[in-house]
Amino acid sequence: MTANETVPTAVTAQISRAEDVTAALRRELTACWAAVVNAGGAVVPMDCGLPPVTEAALRPAAERITRGLSPDRSRLLLATVDDALAGWLLLRRQRHPMVAHCGVVNHVQTHVRFRGLGVGAALMRRARVVARDDMGLERLQLTVRSGLGLEEFYRKAGWTEVGRWPGALRVAPGDDRDEILMSLAL
Repeated sequence: MTANETVPTAVTAQISRAEDVTAALRRELTACWAAVVNAGGAVVPMDCGLPPVTEAALRPAAERITRGLSPDRSRLLLATVDDALAGWLLLRRQRHPMVAHCGVVNHVQTHVRFRGLGVGAALMRRARVVARDDMGLERLQLTVRSGLGLEEFYRKAGWTEVGRWPGALRVAPGDDRDEILMSLAL
């Protein structure tokens, strides 16, 4: 990028009802997800095999996410750049009454075409505001796979590492990674 070029700004939005997710958006979500996973991203759903993955393999997980959207429990946060889906995440309220003041951030991803443009940072800023102001949450938590440098990204966004499960994630034979537990007070 030259000094005269400008970086496009990510525009964020939230969806809190399943009926607001169009078929086109579902396709964009799974296309983004497949691109992220196949580029080495850590967002592999439980019922999907290890990379490489197809959009078809991710479709059931994307459907579960969109079906579960609810204003009080689960929100999909989107980031677009020039009207193209650049990234997304899922923000959920914990269901058990003892932890209902806490939320969980899942599936944080920036499409590989838009990396380095601040899309992930914009999503994390938006998640903080939506969680606190719209959902009334007091704390957020997430888990991160070690070995990708993601913990530093979250630290810069204000998150704190609160623990690790050593070797909990087997990426490939002989390649076990820690699962890092992170927290953010709102």
